[in-house]
Amino acid sequence: MITYQIKGDHIALIQLLKVLNWVEHGGAAQAAVSAGLVRYNGQIDCRKRLKVRPGDVVEFNGNKVQIQS
Repeated sequence: MITYQIKGDHIALIQLLKVLNWVEHGGAAQAAVSAGLVRYNGQIDCRKRLKVRPGDVVEFNGNKVQIQS
């Protein structure tokens, strides 16, 4: 598992996937979330505008990241 530090109090899930280079562009991130391929704190979550906060864990395509402030 890797860690990712955010500057504010949250980051949008789609933006996080792009910033980590887990997807090539925003459309791919939206498609992955809509298809149920992303796990948020261990559960599949299909909310595109989900706000990921420090302490949360996101998993996608064999990758796992924990968010820190």
